[in-house]
Amino acid sequence: MKLVFLDRKTVGDDLNLEKFADFGEFVTYDFSTSEEIPQRVADADIIITNKCRIDQSTVGDATKLKLVCVTATGTNNLDKEYLGKAGIDWRNVAGYSTETVAQHTFALLFYLYEHLAYYDDYVKEGRYVEDKMFTHFAKTFHELTGKRWGIIGLGAIGHRVAEIAEAFGCNVQYYSTSGANHDVRYAETDFETLLATSDILSIHAPLDDNTYHLIDQKALSQMKPSAVLLNVGRGPIIVEEDLAKALENGTIAAAGIDVLDEEPMNAKNPLRRITDSTKLIITPHIAWASVEARTKLMETIYNQIAEFLQG
Repeated sequence: MKLVFLDRKTVGDDLNLEKFADFGEFVTYDFSTSEEIPQRVADADIIITNKCRIDQSTVGDATKLKLVCVTATGTNNLDKEYLGKAGIDWRNVAGYSTETVAQHTFALLFYLYEHLAYYDDYVKEGRYVEDKMFTHFAKTFHELTGKRWGIIGLGAIGHRVAEIAEAFGCNVQYYSTSGANHDVRYAETDFETLLATSDILSIHAPLDDNTYHLIDQKALSQMKPSAVLLNVGRGPIIVEEDLAKALENGTIAAAGIDVLDEEPMNAKNPLRRITDSTKLIITPHIAWASVEARTKLMETIYNQIAEFLQG
């Protein structure tokens, strides 16, 4: 039995994956291009990958291939029609990052909501040493208690964020982009009402026809000037040029972003214009990536392979 991990770097170098050798020969590559994949998987029984394209052009000559494991929830990189015809099974992993993505959502929020970038600079630049008063009030901020938290995407992560927001005293409301998710614990509203009344608006939805470019200039113009927008869902849900203009014009107060339209970030991304960290924080797609979440992810992959081989 031969296992090939095509892009091992995508789960981090700090994880010990030696136990995958339990199944047989275990070969890893940091990254693999579409041109490199055919030769690397020619005699593979099982492929593990995060982002590599798996279709007839890349694995068509892998005659021993029985299983493809995706170290993520999304499977847009798989040609499922081809895999089905070829009799090749596939697995993905869901639910491994709920806690860490919810945690990162609040990390982004508090960084912006309490103007931590400004106050950190204020102290480190020596201005607090020269101050005449023990408290510096230049950037006012508010309690979360009583604020209205809007959620787009009330799946597992959206639910967890709602629970935490309630613990802070927020009034939670949500909009179902598919029209299929309903929860009597929280106030369901239409999109326009969600935009107009939310003090914090967080996105936890998948990318599909209902969410692609959902947050555009029209949507942003309907939000409160004091609103904070958070996106830990998928980058293309937001029109980045429209968001950049909204931040420049004061249409909304701030945005915290963990996902972008193009990743890694394109040099021409319009959000690079926003250098004021009190208005915008961008993290490089790390919301899912705590050690605990990545460990859980690879343990799930290991168990999926074991179950597959058992029957």
